[in-house]
Amino acid sequence: MPDIPVSVIIMTRNESKNIVACLESLAGFDEIFVVDSGSDDDTVALAAAHGATVVPFAWNGRYPKKKQWCLESLPFSHDWLLYVDADERLTPDCAAEIADAMASDARRDGYFVGYDYVFMDTTLRFGRRIYKLVLFNRHKGRFLDYRDHDIANMWEVEGHYQPKIEGTTAILKSRMIHRDHEGLFHFFERHNRYSDWEAALRERGLYDADLETQPGPRTLLKRIWMRMPCKGLVIFVYAYFVRLGFLDGRAGFDYALAQAFYFWQIGIKQRELRRRARGVS
Repeated sequence: MPDIPVSVIIMTRNESKNIVACLESLAGFDEIFVVDSGSDDDTVALAAAHGATVVPFAWNGRYPKKKQWCLESLPFSHDWLLYVDADERLTPDCAAEIADAMASDARRDGYFVGYDYVFMDTTLRFGRRIYKLVLFNRHKGRFLDYRDHDIANMWEVEGHYQPKIEGTTAILKSRMIHRDHEGLFHFFERHNRYSDWEAALRERGLYDADLETQPGPRTLLKRIWMRMPCKGLVIFVYAYFVRLGFLDGRAGFDYALAQAFYFWQIGIKQRELRRRARGVS
């Protein structure tokens, strides 16, 4: 079978524990870029040894951030891009579905992909699902500027929002796998940083801009979710009971609780920002 005519982008910094498995899962793609931010482990050497084109990246503290910089700066051979994190793995079924989509005359301008999360060495089959818009035509997509440089713990990569697509989108039936070998410290550190970012954007009224990237029923559902109180409790009930997370055993309980804690963090950090705005210490 010929290589899939899609350019893959993997953004890295010290991902030696993850990068090999990630690249091996992408072996059927024609072009892979690893865009590295000064790794001081074996990430770069491992990526090059597995055939990826390694591109160094140094953020200048301004927009564009890393995802949009890749979109604007890399010498792509193809119009279609797939953004993959180093701790993610493409399944053979997902690769085959992407190949079919590229060969179809009816393809959309972008595709959401769902993820099976490996948490505490357990592949979660139930619970709340994560979908990301990671496959799109580069002429139809861009990452929005959120004016977030002053937010505490902000960094070079755009937050966990989706690219804006000028066109139609769909959801792939097959899924990718998310498995991070860095452990729970890295997991909670990342969520602590994300919750700082999301709380600040919510308070500035900027987070709703993300809704522009999710047309159709997903937009309506997210608008309702944005205005719902007690999000931590709601997300736990939804993930653990409605979405049958309890069928994943202890890992399902722990993951649902971690998701609830994340949304609780956002809420309490929003209240902290309001207190500071009123001059209350």
